[in-house]
Amino acid sequence: MSQNILVCGGAGYIGSHMVRLLRRSGHVVTVFDNFSQGHRAALPDDVSVIEGDLCDPSALVRAFAAGPFDAVYHFAALISVGESVTAPDLYYRNNVVGALNLLDAMRGAGCDRIVFSSTAAIFGNPETDLIDESHRRAPLNPYGWSKLMMEQILADHAHAFGVRSVSFRYFNAAGADPTGAIGEAHDPETHLIPNILLAAMGVRSGLEIFGDDYDTRDGTCVRDYIHVDDIASAHLAALGLMDAEPGAHAFNLGNGRGFTNLDVIDAARDVTGRDIPVRVGPRRPGDAAMLVADSTKARNRLDWTPEVPDILDIMKTAWTWHQAPAYGPFAVEHTAERSAK
Repeated sequence: MSQNILVCGGAGYIGSHMVRLLRRSGHVVTVFDNFSQGHRAALPDDVSVIEGDLCDPSALVRAFAAGPFDAVYHFAALISVGESVTAPDLYYRNNVVGALNLLDAMRGAGCDRIVFSSTAAIFGNPETDLIDESHRRAPLNPYGWSKLMMEQILADHAHAFGVRSVSFRYFNAAGADPTGAIGEAHDPETHLIPNILLAAMGVRSGLEIFGDDYDTRDGTCVRDYIHVDDIASAHLAALGLMDAEPGAHAFNLGNGRGFTNLDVIDAARDVTGRDIPVRVGPRRPGDAAMLVADSTKARNRLDWTPEVPDILDIMKTAWTWHQAPAYGPFAVEHTAERSAK
C-alpha cells in the first residue's frame, strides 16, 4: 500500500538512495533538506522538495503542512567524528535539538512513526568480536553521544506519546547506486572509500590513514562496510515493523565482516588497477580500534539480508559512481590540492 513519506536529509548520501527505493516501491515522497551537505541533483524529478533546517521549528511546521505524512525518515545529521570532538556544540544542536524539533512537529501534525539513523559509534570500544544490540553503550565522541541521546529520547517518546520508531545503528555505509546515477560526495569528504578513490583518480595527492598502531591484524582500524542500498532495504522493512509493533526498536546494520584500512586500500587497488599512495598520520581522537556488527536481529526480525556483502563488490559500485558523468555535479572540488600539484 502506498504511503506518504517525509524524508529529512533526503538529498544526502543515504537519504537519496532511500528516496529512490521508496519511489520504486510505490510510495509518495517529500524531501526536507537544508542542502548544507545534500545535492539537489541527487533527487528524482517526481519528489516534492521543501528547503528548511531542523533547527528552525517554523520550517518544520511548513513541511508538515504539506502532509499528512504516514511516516518520517530522519537522515539529517552531522556525522564527522573528528569535527564532533572539536565542535560538540554543533553536533548537540543539530543532532539532538534539531531532532527534538522534528519530533515536536510530528506530534503537532499527528504523525507517530519515525525511522532514525543511528550509528555504531554509540558502542565505543568493542568488548566482543561481534557487536550485537546488547553490547554496552559507551560512546567515545560527541557524535556517538548525540545519537545515543536520540535513541533514549525515542524510547521515552514511545512511552509518553505512543511514537513508534526504529533506530538503525549503521556500521560503515559504503558504495553507490550500481547504475552510477547517485553516490557518495561530501564536502569535505571524510569517509575512507571515497577518499581512496579520489586518490586513485588523482584528485587527491595521496591518502592519509589515521594510525597504524592499533591492536589489529595490521595495526590499522577495522570496520564493517555495508552497502548503502542494503541500508535502504532495511529502512523500507521498518515500515512494516512499525505497523505491526508499537514501541521503540533498534537494530545493528552491518555485514558481520571486518576489514582493516589496508584491506580496503588493497581492494581499491584491485578494482581500479591504479597505485594509491598512502601515508600514515596520528590516530584521530574518538576512533575505536574495531567495529564489526552482529546483525542477526535485523536479519530475523526484518527478514533482511545484505545483497552486496563483499568489499570488492561494494568498491566496484563506488568506483562506477566516481567515473560516471553524473558524478560531475556532485563532485567536491579539491582546488587547493590541485593547485599544489
